[in-house]
Amino acid sequence: MKDSVNSGFQENHGYGLMTESKWQAIINNDASYNNQFFYAVKTTGIFCKPSCKSRVPKKENVRIFQNAEQALQANFRPCKRCKPTNEKLPDSEWVALITENIDKNFIEKLTLETLADIAHGSPYHLHRTFKKITGTTPVEYIQQVRLNVAKEYLIQTNKTIADISICVGIPNTSYFITLFRKKTGQTPTQYRENNRSLKKMEEI
Repeated sequence: MKDSVNSGFQENHGYGLMTESKWQAIINNDASYNNQFFYAVKTTGIFCKPSCKSRVPKKENVRIFQNAEQALQANFRPCKRCKPTNEKLPDSEWVALITENIDKNFIEKLTLETLADIAHGSPYHLHRTFKKITGTTPVEYIQQVRLNVAKEYLIQTNKTIADISICVGIPNTSYFITLFRKKTGQTPTQYRENNRSLKKMEEI
């Protein structure tokens, strides 16, 4: 059974099969396999050389390509660390990849270190580049995404503040309330009441 467009192209032609030797090459960052194959990771959208020093991905998320062109055709982006196309990935594309990952995984515990690991770069470079491109830091962006989702929950559901806090990836309710008030000028409860009052007035 084929997974998706990401893997179907080469598997249809008998290419791109994961073998034990390829998997060991990925685990061991074996440079002797460079240019024999490339591997991509579905969850990050990035593809690498076997020698890449990035965190070892889950085997089920790995897709094998015979060359960089196939990986690019399947909409994977080259790793900024190992440069599988021998070209530097533009900063704007790299940051777009990171923001996309945050948007999808904001519920998870996200730190500068984990994001840098996923994005195949250093925490310092990630922080500096992200701020240069977006005007905000990765941590501030994560907070904003979480608070935007929290606002939706507050207006559209009757979930408790503690439940909403957990649902947006901030398990510490006190910290969630403090952060929400700092960023919006209102507590979550005030935000909910004010927006519901406005809604009622609009309906009158």
